[in-house]
Amino acid sequence: MTSLPYHGLRLLAVHAHPDDESSKGAATSAKYASLGARVLIATMTGGEAGDILNPALLQSPKASRDIAGLRREEMATAAAALGAEHVWVGHVDSGLPDGDFDNQTPPGCFYRVPDEVAMLPLVHIIRTFRPQVVTTYDELGGYPHPDHIKNHAVTMAAVEAAADATSHPELGEPWQVQKIYFNQDLSAKKWITIHEKMLEAGLKSPFADHLEDFKKRDNQRHNWLSTRISCSEFFSARDRALLSHATQIDPEGGFFSASRKAARTYWPTEEFELALDLTDREPLNRELDFQETDLFAAVTFDDGRRVPAEGMLPDSPAADDLDADSAVPTESDTRA
Repeated sequence: MTSLPYHGLRLLAVHAHPDDESSKGAATSAKYASLGARVLIATMTGGEAGDILNPALLQSPKASRDIAGLRREEMATAAAALGAEHVWVGHVDSGLPDGDFDNQTPPGCFYRVPDEVAMLPLVHIIRTFRPQVVTTYDELGGYPHPDHIKNHAVTMAAVEAAADATSHPELGEPWQVQKIYFNQDLSAKKWITIHEKMLEAGLKSPFADHLEDFKKRDNQRHNWLSTRISCSEFFSARDRALLSHATQIDPEGGFFSASRKAARTYWPTEEFELALDLTDREPLNRELDFQETDLFAAVTFDDGRRVPAEGMLPDSPAADDLDADSAVPTESDTRA
C-alpha cells in the first residue's frame, strides 16, 4: 500500500483560543491531515474569558455554569472534524479589555506572563512533536486582541529556544523548525477583493460599511500573502469544526452570514505569510503575493528527502466538481 504523500511531515498550528483553529487556516489543516501529514493544534488558552455568543445557548445551564469545560468539549469535536491532533498549552484567557492591555488584563493571564516563561510549555511541545512547519499570527495578532498579539511573541520565542541546545535542556532534545507562517485569513486584501467581485456580479456586498476599517488595517503593516493554499474541498470540514464551537458561533449570523457564503464563492483559498524560511532555497520576493502553493514547499523530511521547491499539494477540484454539501449552506445564506 502506497503511503500518503505527506506522511512524515508535521504541521504545528498555534492558536490563542479554542475556535481560532477553525476560523484561521482550518481547511488547510484538514487538507494536509487528509494527505498524511500530522497536524497538531496547540491552543494557548482555555477560552475561559469568552462570552456566550450564540443566542441559542444563553439559557444553557452548562454553558453558564462551566463555559471552560464546555469549550474543552467543543475543541475536541472541532479537532476531530479537521482530522487534527490537539494539545492545551495551559495559559489563562486574558479577555478583551476596551483600553490598555497592560493595565486592564487580569494578573496571571496569558498576556501578563513574561514571554520567556510563557514559551516553556510550547518549547516542550515543539521538541516533542518536531514540526517542520509552524503557523501563528503576525505581530499585530491578525486583529487587536491581547492573546493574539501574545501568541505571536511567545510562538516566535519558543521556536528560537526549541532550536537552542543550551536553552532549557530539560524540555527535550533541540528541534529546528524549518518554516514559520503567519495566518492571513483576515487580510484586508481578501475582503476588499470579495467586495469588488460581488459588485462586479451585480450583488449587494455586506462589506461596504467596513471598507475604511479594512483599509486602515492594511495600512498598519504590509500583509504579504506569500502563500495561497487551494483547499475549497475542505471548507465543509472547516465549517463543521467552526460549528462545533457552539458557545461562540451563531449559525444564523457572523461566520455563517452572506459574507461567509461570498468568501466561499469568490475566494476559495486560504492565505499565509512566510515569516521564516530555513530551507536554503532562493528567497521569495516580499513584494509579490501568491508565490507558494504549499506550506511544506522545499522542507526536508526526517529521512533526508526534500519536498520540491514548487511543493506537491494538489489543487482543489473546480467548484462545479465539489459535492453539493461542501458549501454547507445555512438558512441565513438562503435568505441573503
